[in-house]
Amino acid sequence: MKFYKTYSLAVLITFIFLSCSNNDDLPEIINEEEVITTVKITLTDTDGNQKILKRVDSDGIGPNEPISLVDQLDTNTQYQGRIEFLNELATPAEDITAEVAEEDDEHQVFYVPSSNLDVTISYNDQDANGNPVGLEFTLTTGDASDGSLTLLLIHLPIKEASGVSDGNPTNAGGETDVEAVFSVDIL
Repeated sequence: MKFYKTYSLAVLITFIFLSCSNNDDLPEIINEEEVITTVKITLTDTDGNQKILKRVDSDGIGPNEPISLVDQLDTNTQYQGRIEFLNELATPAEDITAEVAEEDDEHQVFYVPSSNLDVTISYNDQDANGNPVGLEFTLTTGDASDGSLTLLLIHLPIKEASGVSDGNPTNAGGETDVEAVFSVDIL
């Protein structure tokens, strides 16, 4: 009889131990990554003329290569820039730009010109903490040149890291929501 009491006590302790595991923690809320099929940059000069840089990935993360449409930029011109992010797989198309603006402390757009492209870029918008967002910016061209302009939308960047507020993504960390590379001619 003593054997059965000891055995039953051992089974009961094992059951209680297994019942107290951390498996009943609340599930972590996952912020699903948005699908961004279209990136459109509109550049407007002081006379109201517009230039468009647009990249469309018609199948999102599918096998089709994105298509880029890029207007030539004028030399020695200052443009006010605005960017839009869309999910055109949804019907109607979903404007991701509004979500980025709502969560501006969690996002930053980086514009990285290649060394041979004569442009400078500065931010015109900030989040509530005074850090740049990059939905609005100024792009100033210099002399005739050609090269690439890489756009990165980073989710949860370390905005206080060295160089990040100046538009350098090297120390930003975070996760890239979208990357688009444009071949740009300044004539």
